[in-house]
Parts: sequence; structure tokens; C-alpha cells
Amino acid sequence: MTTQAQKATAFRALHQREGAFIIPNPWDAGTARLLTALGFEALATTSLGLANTLGRVDGTGAVSRTEVLDNCARIAAATPLPVSADLENCYAHEPRAAAELIRLAAEAGVVGGSIEDATGNADQPIYDFQLAVERVHAAAEVARSLPFPFMLTARAENYLHGRRDLDDTIRRLQAFEKAGADVLYAPGLRDLATMRIVVSSLAKPVNVVMSAADPAISAAQLAGIGVKRISVGGALSRLALAFFLKAAREMKEEGRFTWMTDTVPAKELSRLFRVS
Repeated sequence: MTTQAQKATAFRALHQREGAFIIPNPWDAGTARLLTALGFEALATTSLGLANTLGRVDGTGAVSRTEVLDNCARIAAATPLPVSADLENCYAHEPRAAAELIRLAAEAGVVGGSIEDATGNADQPIYDFQLAVERVHAAAEVARSLPFPFMLTARAENYLHGRRDLDDTIRRLQAFEKAGADVLYAPGLRDLATMRIVVSSLAKPVNVVMSAADPAISAAQLAGIGVKRISVGGALSRLALAFFLKAAREMKEEGRFTWMTDTVPAKELSRLFRVS
């Protein structure tokens, strides 16, 4: 059995080796086991995927902190791979209160997690600069106090909230880097040129999420500009639901079942679950 410390060591090593690695985003134990069986080296949870599973709207606070932690625990227990958690704004505004979720996530079994500078308040979607930095610093202190090398990711959320200000995004990421974050992340970047500017502005590993990026960009291209980690956010969940809705509409509107030809054979699922 792989221990949490071993998972943590392996996860840190992925960020230190040459090139980039893909960290896909399962939303439950089953999808975690399938991705493990396919040979990925690490996994990351997705807040959107969890919200979809529960039939709720992501980003509204409808998914509780307890539900997030329970999902982390289920996914971490389902795989021998390192798991990093999408912890959104860590369910608190005050730095030390937010940082407490890092400790709780570690207790749930993950070996990495994120803190973002989005407030959850539509009227003021991004934390003021100084508060955002203090939150990352507090989270880094908790991460360093853990008995294994927890990888803290700090996210600058400007581009997801209509603030397409590259200078401010880089300023925030650089401050988060100095505050102790291990990985930097600006979701919402779309083109390779902008990604290159962000990566070249930072010394620590950068995560790029492809859910909002130009899908023509390849992992090789991202590695070529210095990206270390490539995630897909809730895109796999949205893809699964797209096929679900297509099949459901065919049944409801046409009374047809041609979608059956695209299903995964039960034997194949059984094989993959055994492998993982």
C-alpha cells in the first residue's frame, strides 16, 4: 500500500523532473480508478465535477466544506496516485481560517491543494491584493507544518471573472510565489503566447488548465514554453454529461437508442477497475 508520505514525495518529484505532466480531474472514486488504470501519474479533484455530481451549481457555495473534504477522502482512498484538491477559496476570507482547510484536506488524504483569490462575491469577485497574499502566506505556513511535503497551489482568478489584466495577474502570481506557494496557476488563459509570458515571469512550476484554453494546443507545446503541470478542470465531467444529455434527448425526442453503440462494455470497465 502506498503511504501518504510516499504519494507526497512522488508528487513533488513530478514537479521537479524535466518536461510537463498531465494531471486529469476525476470527480468521484470511480473516475479516479479509471484514470489510474489508464496510467496517469497524479490526479486533481474538480469543484465543478463535484457540483455536477450533486446536482448543484458550481461557485455558489452550494457544495459544503464537509462535502468537499469527503470527496477528497473518497478519491484519495480509491487510488495509489497522488491527489491534489481543488479547495476553491478555502471556504473562508480570513487568512488563518482559510489555511485551516489545507490541514483538513491533508487529513483527508490528499498531498496537494489550491487556494484562490476569488471571493465568491459577485460584487467584488477578487480579493484585494494584500489580503490575497496574506491568505497564501497563511496557507503556506500550514502546508510547511505538515509531516509530508504538501504541494500548495496558488491561483490568480482574474481571467475567470472578467478581469483580463495580465499585469495584475502576473503581479499576484509573483507575490504568491514569494509568499510560499509551490505551484502557480492562472485559470482562463487561452493562447500559448500569454501562457509563455506568465511562465517566463515565474520561477516555480506553473499549472495550465486546458478547459478554457485553445484545444489545439498540445502537451508538447505547453512543455516547450515551460509549463510543468496540465489539468483539465471540470471538462471531463462536462464531456460525460454532454454524452448523457445527447442520449437522454434521443430517447425522449426520438424514442431511439442508437447511443447504445457508444457505451463502454461492462467487461472493459471491470477490467479497468481491476487494474486500478
